[in-house]
Amino acid sequence: MDRKRGLWIATTPERQWVVQGDTGSTRRSQPGLRFDGTQDQLWEGFGGGFNELGWVSLSTLRGVDRERVIQALFDPEDGCRFNLCRVPIGASDYALEWYSCNEADGDLTMSRFTIERDRQFLIPYIRMALRYQPKMKLFASPWSPPVWMKHPRAYNSGKLIWKPEILQAYALYFARFVQAYRGAGIRVHQIHVQNEPVADRKSTSCLWTGAEMRDFIRNYLGPMFAKHRVPAEIWLGTLNTDDYNGYTLTALSDPMAREFIAGVGYQWAGKGAVQRTHMSWPDTRMMQTESESGDGQNAWAYARHVFGLLQHYITSGVNAYVYGNMVLQPGGGSTWGWRQNSMITVDPVQKTFVFNPEFYVMKHFSQFIDKNAVRLGLTGEWSANAVAFMNPDESRVLVLQNPFPESRRVVLEDGSKLLTLHLQPESFNTLVL
Repeated sequence: MDRKRGLWIATTPERQWVVQGDTGSTRRSQPGLRFDGTQDQLWEGFGGGFNELGWVSLSTLRGVDRERVIQALFDPEDGCRFNLCRVPIGASDYALEWYSCNEADGDLTMSRFTIERDRQFLIPYIRMALRYQPKMKLFASPWSPPVWMKHPRAYNSGKLIWKPEILQAYALYFARFVQAYRGAGIRVHQIHVQNEPVADRKSTSCLWTGAEMRDFIRNYLGPMFAKHRVPAEIWLGTLNTDDYNGYTLTALSDPMAREFIAGVGYQWAGKGAVQRTHMSWPDTRMMQTESESGDGQNAWAYARHVFGLLQHYITSGVNAYVYGNMVLQPGGGSTWGWRQNSMITVDPVQKTFVFNPEFYVMKHFSQFIDKNAVRLGLTGEWSANAVAFMNPDESRVLVLQNPFPESRRVVLEDGSKLLTLHLQPESFNTLVL
């Protein structure tokens, strides 16, 4: 997309996505932010999570408004340009009810595997997005295996039954999912073994140790994908733990498991292991797989928290960042009683929608940072509230926030130039340099 160098867009609680005037120049000010001349990871993209309650929310809108919401999220020119999104394998925590792709007890050959339910909710949602982003990549993960594969037999809590025939069948379950979606005309590019393997909650879940994830990938899932030539990567994800040694190091330091692992996905407490992973395995791709989701109030203060998450994960070395719920109804309630934020809220009674603060946070990054952009190093007292990239067209993008309730003056050192930025209170800002 064509970008005007010198463009500056700001969002405040009162006014969103407003083009600012030119930056001022100065000669004798101490810079609070500067490019340090270093480069780091290549960027792969931004995205969100497809789920059933999101599609139910969208379905209450008139056709033209539903299109406007999808366009706002995926349009490659004016939208958030999401190009890397998540799809659940079976019920997520934002499904209408519990289900899996095969509840036929003892069906080790997966002859009863089906994605018919996905054709009603998830696949129409994905297809609308693909019209704007035909090259969009999808990654998929289960919140729980089929209950007959677990002990105890429950969609929440419990563990996978650790018997060879069950493990082999579960590996085949993943392969069938990729193949079934491909049969529906949708490519799944990545498989993440388990959503939040250390979460034991009343919604869909399953517990795994790091050693179990390593062994399942090494002995079952990797060989299964190789045997059937399944065209999807295997990722060690989505890890919600900062136990780097117990999970990431355990898996990646095993040469046979490492053969099959294309990357590591982190979310929630996993943010504590990202920097250590990037230090130890700089050539291993990483993804932030689900932004922390708030309490359904969609408050401005939480949007500032999400900005901090983006800054932390990106400067710690991830190659992609994925929001959770793109669209929900007011309050953001799940089937299991959890309330979460969303980028867009749809009122099913009034048949209207609103863009929430976190929509603008994501757009301040995703609208301007291209796939294959390279991260640029920053230093100075404002660097902990800023991120910079150089796009393939050599435009540079600086995203920064003013977390204070009053205006702040920031001097940016850009080569031989000193630019003065007057940041509005509690504002998010994107500059194209």
